[in-house]
Amino acid sequence: MDAESENIEVDARAAELPDAWRSVVLARVATAAVKLLRMDGRELPPEVHGTDEVLFVAEGRLELELDGAEFSLRAGGLCRVPAGARHSVRAGSSGTLLIVEVPED
Repeated sequence: MDAESENIEVDARAAELPDAWRSVVLARVATAAVKLLRMDGRELPPEVHGTDEVLFVAEGRLELELDGAEFSLRAGGLCRVPAGARHSVRAGSSGTLLIVEVPED
């Protein structure tokens, strides 16, 4: 393991987060950011991004609406949200979510 490598205990870092739905960057890979956030059951309003993002449920479940279709992802589930897709988090989403995204220009 080189000096740039690090091991991150995702569960421990998620437990330390002070606020639900406020992400922190855990790591960067090239221009992509790997973010961590804690979900607390609340729904979030729809949003649209100019770049793709990947959502990975590390623990719990994510209730997602993506371009009008509803999805329920459990721990271990992964979903790619294409650029320009309208998506929102539905009530009942709780646990730990990892997001991989490339910043918009």
